[in-house]
Amino acid sequence: MVTIGELASYAGVTVRAVRHYHAKGLLPEPERDNSGYRRYDAGAVIELIKIRTLAEAGVPLARVRELLRAGQEEFAAAVADIDRQLQAEIRERQRHRERIARLASGDSLVLPPEVVEYLDRMRALGVDERIVQAERDGWIPLAAHSPERVPEWMARKRKQLDDPRLVDFYLILGQALDRADDDPRLIELADKLAAYLTRMADERGEDYVDDIDIELPLVKLMDTLAFATVPPARRLIELLKQRGWTGWTKLERVTSTPGATP
Repeated sequence: MVTIGELASYAGVTVRAVRHYHAKGLLPEPERDNSGYRRYDAGAVIELIKIRTLAEAGVPLARVRELLRAGQEEFAAAVADIDRQLQAEIRERQRHRERIARLASGDSLVLPPEVVEYLDRMRALGVDERIVQAERDGWIPLAAHSPERVPEWMARKRKQLDDPRLVDFYLILGQALDRADDDPRLIELADKLAAYLTRMADERGEDYVDDIDIELPLVKLMDTLAFATVPPARRLIELLKQRGWTGWTKLERVTSTPGATP
């Protein structure tokens, strides 16, 4: 017969752990000697080692008792089930680690990887950082609202960036943002942008221009975010509207305004 301290030592655990296993009902309480101290036999040592081994393997304590009493087939099935649960937990924790790792990487924290890749490609093409930021701010609520559609939208966006004329559109847009509202060159840039949009729509269809079909409240939210990042965009939209186009997040054709510049 051994004391609780000796039992803990033989099994490689702490006395506190032994008491915890007693409280959980995993290790039966032994009889006490005349002095009131617990006394354990060799069987308790073996049982405690089994408990410790299962616990260290990641088996939840709530299932340890089940495994200790299971037959060979039941034991194998239970272990397989626990293994599947552990694998799922590992995958979930890995996703948490990836999110934590993104904390210092800016866009990656709140955006899917394909959107981050798209924004990085815009930067590599020389697109004005203000436009990239406006795009980023718009994609944050869009990806949160409709995450299942992000792959579809990004596939179209990547394809569009392969078109040199679309890249020129972004570059021209960047130039327009540096112009004062009364700068005559802003009108010239608006002409170029409108002509580009019209040509794209005529060649590829208006769906190619207005390629994100989302609800109006979300469109307004994304427009607000864009105007906060790029205030000159409001004046540019006024000029574009006179040339047959309106909107920022959602571009649409409009009927010609009386007296508008052709």
